[in-house]
Amino acid sequence: MIPVIISGGSGSRLWPVSRLSDPKPFLKLSDGHSLLQNTFSRAAQLKNVNRILTVTNSKLHFRMQDEYQQLNSKQLSCDFILEPFGRNTAPAITAACLFAKQSYAADEILLILPADHLITDIAAFNQAVEHAIKIANSGYIVTFGIHPEYPETGYGYIEAEKNLPLECGYKVKRFIEKPSLKRAKEYINSGHYLWNSGMFCGTVATFLTELDYYAKELLNTTNKCLEHSAIDKSGTNQIIHLNSEYFIQTENISIDYALLERSQKTAVIPCSIGWSDIGSWLSIAQTLPQDKENNAIIGESILHNTQNCLVYSTNKIVAGVDIHDLIIVDTPDAVLVADKNHSQNVKHIFERLKKMEHTTSELHQTAHRPWGTYTVLEEGPFYKIKRIEVKPGAALSLQMHHHRSEHWIIVDGIATVTNGETELQLKANQSTYIPAEVKHRLENKTNKNLTIIEVQCGSYLGEDDIVRFEDKYGRTP
Repeated sequence: MIPVIISGGSGSRLWPVSRLSDPKPFLKLSDGHSLLQNTFSRAAQLKNVNRILTVTNSKLHFRMQDEYQQLNSKQLSCDFILEPFGRNTAPAITAACLFAKQSYAADEILLILPADHLITDIAAFNQAVEHAIKIANSGYIVTFGIHPEYPETGYGYIEAEKNLPLECGYKVKRFIEKPSLKRAKEYINSGHYLWNSGMFCGTVATFLTELDYYAKELLNTTNKCLEHSAIDKSGTNQIIHLNSEYFIQTENISIDYALLERSQKTAVIPCSIGWSDIGSWLSIAQTLPQDKENNAIIGESILHNTQNCLVYSTNKIVAGVDIHDLIIVDTPDAVLVADKNHSQNVKHIFERLKKMEHTTSELHQTAHRPWGTYTVLEEGPFYKIKRIEVKPGAALSLQMHHHRSEHWIIVDGIATVTNGETELQLKANQSTYIPAEVKHRLENKTNKNLTIIEVQCGSYLGEDDIVRFEDKYGRTP
């Protein structure tokens, strides 16, 4: 079995922690691991798994590799299909199926897992997967239906064909979009409906047969895209860079609309696995331990006469006095205060910030790069100060800037610096000045982290003022 982790959404309802360049799967909860890492761990511990396939945006590839490496004690092979931009779940899953046929086997079972869901009952999840495999081997695409706990209007539903039982499950009668509250209550009372978790599995052959019948054009355009896409190999790992000219020709559609709602070969396994899609700050609050006043807290806070609140702080203490039913989320560059009962509406703030092209919709003050991270400490009209941390053995690209000069001060570690025609080794409390339009590179050739402070001065300080000449991460034109 090959688990396929799908990571594509932005998590707009979880702003300001979730941003376009740092989306929801990287959200860390109280256990210190991200949603993505929890998904990887769930997949890795399943029986007969020695390889995991991930479909994600090309800009997130190196960040995901880092997150996987922290947990990959079994040394599983990790293949990646990298999208140049999002085209919804149907092209992503179709590409995974075609790649699996080419690289694995037609009778291989694919277990499709969203990267950003939370599951707390791992034993029940493992059992549900085993049941799903049995049905999948008989030619069905098997969905995981969650026993509903309350009349949720934010989830889709699956109606089970109770008079057509299969081993450990049922045939699907129909899929239903997010209902009104009245309808949701009717579904709960009937006992025939389940929440649609967005997880499913089936053999490669079944997926491709059903796609060929119900979504032939999607299958053909995705197949043509793969034929024109570059493949890198690193040991047992394969990385497919989807060709943007051909990928744009695939239909922008969800797998539910393209296939699952149309196929006659879909089944559902009812299960209770402690599942949540973590779709809002309210759902996060519901997964966290509560204090005696029903407050959920991540980070440091002091609360007085405060009830039923979520307080999330990344780097400073938050004080609450005489408040209730609020969501308070503090990050270094943005603060969210919202009514707990209307947490879904955070998405409207996110969309307005995107239209304004405000930096807080795209970036955090700390940005992740293949070589490490940088944090913007302060900036003004003609200057910017960053803390740059370079991982052991990593290197920034050989580059040049048209509009800014840079001054590097080493704080910790040993830096190997290319400054024009000169190569330097600098230690803590040493520095170098790099004029505009001079080629330069920062490298960490040691086995310890390197930290520097960078002071930029110039008329334009945007991240797009970078001309790359060489790059070990393939980011040169």
